[in-house]
Amino acid sequence: MAVRRRLKDVDANLILPLHALLEERNLARASARIPMTKTAMSGALQRLRHHFGDDLLVAGENGLDLTPLGIELRKVVAEAARSAEALLAEGKEFDGATSTRELSISMSEYAMSVLAEPISRTLAEQAPHCSFVLEPFDVEADRMEAQLLRQELTIAPLAFDWPGGVQPVFTDRLVCVVSADHPALRPEGLTLADLGRLSHAVAELKPSARPRPLEVALAASGLADRRVQVRVTSMLTLPFAVAGTQLCAFIPSRLAARCADELGLTVARTPLDDIDITEAAHWHRRRERDPAVVWLRRILHGVAIEVEDRAVAADPAAP
Repeated sequence: MAVRRRLKDVDANLILPLHALLEERNLARASARIPMTKTAMSGALQRLRHHFGDDLLVAGENGLDLTPLGIELRKVVAEAARSAEALLAEGKEFDGATSTRELSISMSEYAMSVLAEPISRTLAEQAPHCSFVLEPFDVEADRMEAQLLRQELTIAPLAFDWPGGVQPVFTDRLVCVVSADHPALRPEGLTLADLGRLSHAVAELKPSARPRPLEVALAASGLADRRVQVRVTSMLTLPFAVAGTQLCAFIPSRLAARCADELGLTVARTPLDDIDITEAAHWHRRRERDPAVVWLRRILHGVAIEVEDRAVAADPAAP
């Protein structure tokens, strides 16, 4: 991309000021964010305008607006700034109580449904001046490395084989859900023969180098060739695909507990052994000693304990 090539030629000392200017669109706020004097920030803006041959920010009705090039640069510069901040942070302590840094965590939509509330609440308490970005992760294998560089942490299933460091966050178990009035459902649940006859709905996020826990359990029970009729790209949409149909699906127990009654679903017992899944935090090798990442991992450890304690309180049989 031409914008990325042009950014590579920018003085490295101007990356963070450029990021602050594009995000804040205000000299005073951008100066406070770095921090640097307003005069120095104005000088940096002039050098950046000269380099790109573009104003980048222009007067608008409500202050400064980004030019088309400024808009195009914004995302690319944000990635470069996060990498630069991580390198600059080496050897320094991270003080959540005083830091104004933006921290970014990507995670699966299912993990977000479990963790967004406790993480947001804890971060607001422990780092009140920081800003936080929680966003879905990119599941394309050729983008994993770039995503880990771009985010402080990525929370994803262990089976996705992310490179770099890893820290388990919480464990769940997969349960089989069907419509409450499903004709195959009996008080004792579903048999292996039932699971073989029924059509399944599955969430397919990305190819994995190794079989996933559900695939291993089904294959061990002779159901490797089950009939898959519906495929979705998000675990959160899977129960909606099953509701009101003759389909069955395996979803995390926490998700089933939250939506089964509302969707007219029920959890059906099966002869399969418990199928455990683990969501884990991943980070890039270069960020192993980034104080902000180390701090976030400590925070996440506390959140993980809270989440697991809630699960046990709600269901003593939970993993």
